[in-house]
Amino acid sequence: MSLRLSSLLPLLAAASACFLPLVKALDNGMDMSMDGAMDLAQGQMLPYLHFTRGDIVLFYGWVPSSKSAMVGTCIGVFLLALVERWIAACRGVMEAHWRKRAQIVQADRINLPTTEKRPDFNTGRVRDALTLRSAPPFILTYDLTRGIFHAVQAALQFAFMLIVMTFQVSFILSIVIGLGVGETLFGRFASHAAVHV
Repeated sequence: MSLRLSSLLPLLAAASACFLPLVKALDNGMDMSMDGAMDLAQGQMLPYLHFTRGDIVLFYGWVPSSKSAMVGTCIGVFLLALVERWIAACRGVMEAHWRKRAQIVQADRINLPTTEKRPDFNTGRVRDALTLRSAPPFILTYDLTRGIFHAVQAALQFAFMLIVMTFQVSFILSIVIGLGVGETLFGRFASHAAVHV
């Protein structure tokens, strides 16, 4: 079997050598090298940390080109970071509230009066009471709100990622400082809600 395989290898190499000239890259006139800066409408996208003006921030129309526009953009990015931490704190407080409400709903289901004389251990209420179900019940309003908050928080985090990818140091510092100030202002609410469950 190995003799047959070793005799096929030179044949396979010769066949692939015949098809190799048919495979070639097309040149459409574009320079595809990644060595330099990327040309944009307002200038070039610099692939290193910099303080120069003219980077596109999230939208094509948001290109701060003056000092005052840079300051305004930094303030806007700082406020976005504060909003992200505020949403995280609201979500933490709501999670604690929803957890308590779900426990109440679950206890109410277990404690419903029955018309039976003797308990049937095959019913869902008794089974839940005996196994102490750990997953909270699905409550549409809570879970839908949780999903919306998570989606908004994820969208803001992706926006921060795109802003950081401009390599503009003042934008990056605005995000970091805004997240730090936001955690200082709102972090205690989320941590307090997580501790007092």
